[in-house]
Amino acid sequence: MKKITMFYLEECPFCKKAEKAMKELMVENPAYKSLDIEQIEESENVALAENYNYYAVPSLFIGKEKLFECTIQDDYDSIKANFKRVFDEALK
Repeated sequence: MKKITMFYLEECPFCKKAEKAMKELMVENPAYKSLDIEQIEESENVALAENYNYYAVPSLFIGKEKLFECTIQDDYDSIKANFKRVFDEALK
């Protein structure tokens, strides 16, 4: 199993959708509950965030490889689908 690093902002509406999607995915597939997901609040960890290549949150990485970066075009279903894709990759 691979560790997921997630950058988010507390007040970000897309991050709130991501949090909801994560909870739903973990109910739908209990295997996701075992994932190692480090959630980093960007504004509280600026120095750490600067070591990763992303512009928007939420962003998901395995190692230094960015697997998802939210855009303003992403709706709830798109965010959930991308989180599922990253979760599945982490389980490999």
